[in-house]
Amino acid sequence: MIVNKELPACPVETTLSLIGDKWKILILRDLLNGTMRFGELKKSIGSVSQKVLTNQLRDMERQGLVNRKVYAEVPPRVEYSLTETGFSLKPIIDSMWDWGMDYKEKYGK
Repeated sequence: MIVNKELPACPVETTLSLIGDKWKILILRDLLNGTMRFGELKKSIGSVSQKVLTNQLRDMERQGLVNRKVYAEVPPRVEYSLTETGFSLKPIIDSMWDWGMDYKEKYGK
């Protein structure tokens, strides 16, 4: 379910309001590679707490960026994947990757 809150007038600000959080962009980065379970995401991202990761995933689900699928198993299995809208952010994330690589080559040690 997408939350219909008032979005900023500026398109850049709208984008930042959806993905500007450190954890959200890392979640998107990882889910671009395919469906993942919660534990896989947590391990891949690293230092994020379980509570924060849960909150970020719920927020992204409400925003229409992430799908959450629960399997009726014991213990329950939950998988996360990108929606079509979430996957449409791929060119932005690819550009961020390229820019970061160029920056690291110029200024990193």
